[in-house]
Amino acid sequence: MERKKICFVVARPGVANGFLKEPIKKLSTQFDVYLATNFEGKTKELDLPIKGFFDFPIERNPSLKSELKALRLLYRYYKKEKFFAVHSQALSASVLNSLAGWMSRTPHRLRIFTGQMWVTMKGTRKWFYRMLDRLTVRLNTELLVDGYPQRQFLINEKILKQGQAEVLANGSISGVDVNRFCPSETDRLKEREEIGIKPNQVVFTFLGRLKKDKGIYEILSAFNRMADDNKDVYLLLFGNDEENVMSHLPEYEYINEGKNFCYYGLTRKPEKSLQAADVFLLPSYREGFGVSAIEASCLGLPVICSDTYGMADTMIDDVTGLRCRVGDVESLYQSMKRLYEDESLRKQMGEKGRMRVLNDFSSELVSNAWLEFYLQLKEK
Repeated sequence: MERKKICFVVARPGVANGFLKEPIKKLSTQFDVYLATNFEGKTKELDLPIKGFFDFPIERNPSLKSELKALRLLYRYYKKEKFFAVHSQALSASVLNSLAGWMSRTPHRLRIFTGQMWVTMKGTRKWFYRMLDRLTVRLNTELLVDGYPQRQFLINEKILKQGQAEVLANGSISGVDVNRFCPSETDRLKEREEIGIKPNQVVFTFLGRLKKDKGIYEILSAFNRMADDNKDVYLLLFGNDEENVMSHLPEYEYINEGKNFCYYGLTRKPEKSLQAADVFLLPSYREGFGVSAIEASCLGLPVICSDTYGMADTMIDDVTGLRCRVGDVESLYQSMKRLYEDESLRKQMGEKGRMRVLNDFSSELVSNAWLEFYLQLKEK
């Protein structure tokens, strides 16, 4: 029997190679999986079982002209390949995928919601991006959300209707590879030594895009206060500095590069890099689910995250971590202080966090849910 074809549409190859890696591997056992993205002239060598690639000019900051060009090319590709299903997640890719899929009459057009960029916007800009989300809802035949709290938020905001979207397994887009993200004292000592962290320093870390929406300035402000009061604390940041945050570092008197602070930049091995930490921070203003937080939990780290809607299921307050208020330096500082002062609490929360990920968010569990969803779709 001929295998049905699925095409995933993403803005950049790294999205597929990261967030969608395990689902694609699982789906490829029963389907032929294709990938449409902007390779930007780079190699198409991905660690994925992809049947075919389509390189088209999807852009992060598109113009109307570039969007129309990308739409035309994607539509022609869909007409040629006659996919069983086309699948997208981020808004820019989802608009193109929804329109091209609808125009080509692709039987199954899917979007998985992984966060809403308009949450922190205001005025006309917010209205416009909300309208685009609603457009994708109308044009897609099936809808997924990567968390139950996010789904309820979208229902409350009248983007979705009750019963209109499904959450796979217990949430998250791909879960965590529990064999890869495994605590190791050897790795911990090696990472800390390479960075220059002293054995007695309590390390707070963040991994993600360095930008205001991620709560990075609250982290710097809270840690600056921590460093004033305590000399054995350390702040370690991983990620791309999208908004030139590091240029503001001189504004924080008690943060000193090399002594109690390191901006590492991008890491391709978070399962190793995060081992250097004692506490993981994610005080984001908006978040779809917070995959980095459950990866940190899987490494046995207690997590401090904000009370934004998308992360309600990411950790259990006072069990696997602590919750602070969005945009509130004081509540973040108090949470950091509590975990700094109580080593046994850090250990207890970390152990419970890892057990929760093993039980509820393993990549095997989530990937099996993806396959089951598509097999049921195939029977319709």
